Amino acid sequence: MAREFKRTDRVADQIQRDLAMLIQREIKDPRLGMVTVSYVKVSKDLGYADTYITVLPLGDQNEASVVSESLAVLNHAAGFLRKELSRGIKLRVMPQLRFHFDESVDRGRRLHSLIERAYQQEQKRSSDTEE
Repeated sequence: MAREFKRTDRVADQIQRDLAMLIQREIKDPRLGMVTVSYVKVSKDLGYADTYITVLPLGDQNEASVVSESLAVLNHAAGFLRKELSRGIKLRVMPQLRFHFDESVDRGRRLHSLIERAYQQEQKRSSDTEE
């Protein structure tokens, strides 16, 4: 019988949980926006952990600039975060952290607005034909 979860999946889940707490508590850079770790994918050889984040811009900040600054801060702090992760997760080799922006949330927002617009147009079209 095959295992339900692969080891890389379990390691990725643990890294995601611990990394979210470390970013929230340990990184004090003012350029870092409100970051959420949405997904971590660990390579089969545990060499790399591709970490996908979402960023919530505060106030009237430009989202693209907040994303690029947050990624720069996190990539700069990757060594520190990796060291702190290795203290809590007992692995022979801690994967290198690579941070990426998770575009699935924005894509979902765009699709939702398109569906809403199409629905509103259909409602308007159906009310026009009834009159």
